[in-house]
Amino acid sequence: SRMKRLSMMLNSSCNQSHLALIDVKDFDPRDVTVMVKDGKVTVLAEHKEERNTAVAKTCNYRKFVKEFNLPPGVNENEVTYSL
Repeated sequence: SRMKRLSMMLNSSCNQSHLALIDVKDFDPRDVTVMVKDGKVTVLAEHKEERNTAVAKTCNYRKFVKEFNLPPGVNENEVTYSL
């Protein structure tokens, strides 16, 4: 099967420029959180999956964190993102 590729684009509406393109292909959109605070953007993606069988219990955990500073002149209230 072909894996769907997810990317997240962060934009600044004040000057219509792209700030970042971040590859989050291994995560469901519900697993991705974006926070903009104190001039920084933090992208957090976390997924935990547990499976129980008659023999064993398995747990798969993935986490991705990317943090960067906003460029000068970009208002953090005007930053948007889309998946």
